[in-house]
Amino acid sequence: MIRAVVHLLNDQPVLADLLEDPKPGDISLICTNVRSLDGRRPVFIDASESRFVFPYAGIRFIELPSGTIVSDAEARVPSAEDAPEPEELEIDEDFLRRVRDA
Repeated sequence: MIRAVVHLLNDQPVLADLLEDPKPGDISLICTNVRSLDGRRPVFIDASESRFVFPYAGIRFIELPSGTIVSDAEARVPSAEDAPEPEELEIDEDFLRRVRDA
């Protein structure tokens, strides 16, 4: 399984797991586990566990970062529990005082 960033024409890039390396003679890209860059399911996808076929005519380019081969155990759809906790923002007391005084 190869993790890649697929840059679609007129749309935001998506992350996808490729079943095999793209070959020069291919006319479409077959992948699974398509998600947005923040790990969420894009609005145009009904079931994330489906297999997807993107014609190369609709793809600007495919980004294959080095070290992107992952095992099947790692190639699962992230769930809401996997999302990182939002950071606690530090309150600037001086700023709050100026807002209250205004």
